[in-house]
Amino acid sequence: MNTFATTTPTGTTQTDRIGRPQAEEWAGWFAAIGDPTRLLILHLLSTEQHPMTVGEITEHLDVGQSTTSHHLAKLAEVGFVLVERVGTSSHWRVNERCLSCFPSAAEVVMGRVGTDFTDAMEETR
Repeated sequence: MNTFATTTPTGTTQTDRIGRPQAEEWAGWFAAIGDPTRLLILHLLSTEQHPMTVGEITEHLDVGQSTTSHHLAKLAEVGFVLVERVGTSSHWRVNERCLSCFPSAAEVVMGRVGTDFTDAMEETR
């Protein structure tokens, strides 16, 4: 089911109900950031503003390198981070386009996200 924004008589914007496929996709996004380590990774990559290796990221966390790699893979699955392979190294960075259009939890739950958001998320993959 597609969503589209409409304006109510009070001037607020609403969207039609979301369908199961969209709800499942959005649940995956929230699950991906539902872990404190993943939030720390996103925060680190956002504030450092340059690609980082797993080793560099791990230096800033209280978990091991394999755990960091696991969390990066989960974030990459939903498009929040991107990886560039350079020789034998992997350089991770925030997917700015993806995160800039990620809605707040309230917007999703309250149905205030239009198709422009959904379309933008699809373009990041």
